[in-house]
Amino acid sequence: MGGNMKSVSVSDKKRKPLWTKAFLITSLSNLLLFFSFQMLIPTIPTHVSQLGGSDVQVGLVIGIFTISSLITRPFAGRALDLLGRKHVLLVGLAICTLTIAGYSYMAAVALILAARFVHGIGWGLSTTSLGTVIADIIPPERRGEGMGYYGLSNTFAMALAPLTGLWILQTYGFPRVLLISTCLALLSLFSSLFITYSKPLPPEKSAQPPKFTDRLWERTALLPSFLLLCTAICYGGIVTFITLFGHEAGISNVGWFFLCNASMVLIVRPITGVLFDRKGPQWVLLPGALFTITGLLLLSYAHSEVSLAVSALCYGVGFGSIQPALQAWTIARAAPSRRGAANGTFFSANDLGIGLGAMALGALASFSGSYAVMYRCSTVLIVVFILIYGWCYWHARRSRAQGAQR
Repeated sequence: MGGNMKSVSVSDKKRKPLWTKAFLITSLSNLLLFFSFQMLIPTIPTHVSQLGGSDVQVGLVIGIFTISSLITRPFAGRALDLLGRKHVLLVGLAICTLTIAGYSYMAAVALILAARFVHGIGWGLSTTSLGTVIADIIPPERRGEGMGYYGLSNTFAMALAPLTGLWILQTYGFPRVLLISTCLALLSLFSSLFITYSKPLPPEKSAQPPKFTDRLWERTALLPSFLLLCTAICYGGIVTFITLFGHEAGISNVGWFFLCNASMVLIVRPITGVLFDRKGPQWVLLPGALFTITGLLLLSYAHSEVSLAVSALCYGVGFGSIQPALQAWTIARAAPSRRGAANGTFFSANDLGIGLGAMALGALASFSGSYAVMYRCSTVLIVVFILIYGWCYWHARRSRAQGAQR
């Protein structure tokens, strides 16, 4: 662990280029895929409700998708390392495109729910593949910076796509939403055909075959994935209950939180990425955790759009710092031949965290009778984040010091 905690120090003259053709095309493909996906997040539940779906069925629209993608990711990681990145990526994008197009022909809620399960499989395959491909492409000495810039495509889609989808739904109807979403997914598939890069070295053959669980999960990714889980649970509480919290606090337009949060993430990610490469993960993760706690506490006390925006700015600094740093750290800890499994483990933690946040924090809000109390209590998870990472960092430094004395 000690070597993984150390920063990468390379002079600017020796640094390999980041903005290569492969990097740009992969980032574009990711942007198109996420924009297509984010357009459907607020619109499909509305469509299911208009078809006569119950509140439970509306919730299942998100739940079934999350479950299927969560189940798929470990197998996607194994397939990426075994079959190759591009084959798995194209299959995943094809499933996403065909499923989105198929929503147009499904007038029954049961059929939509079944399609959401299939869509989740495609999503798990494609996003895990794109994350692994970009990890292969980015030069190791610029991994934090590269992951920061790559993550901006997700942030840009998160900021604009839901609003765009709702506007199209209200102006032109749900069929037009599906048409545009399908075209974006198809463009993502088409652009991915042009991704070319050097394949990672094959894994070294060992005398003893790995266990089944080791084939699906990457052990070196467990620590950063657990830290991501802590932050994802908090984020799940925000995206699920922020509207209801707004009603409780008397804030009419909670959309300001997402806009300010995304804006700050866009600003912070390139900066913290460079800091990660030059100083190491501790210079990004610990300050990011403190900003996240501050953002959650300010959010719990917000009673106006201005105070809501301030909380979003603080939370955006934390969110924009932690997620790409943890992903870069995950890739740095894994062998090149195990990056697929590492990304599968990492993204599974994110999916699981958001789902747990929606359920566990929802139960906490019901028990306490206040969403504000729920957000204050969720800061405990970030305290756990700080304690665990702090202990691991201290232990790694102590091990290095003892090794130097021998």
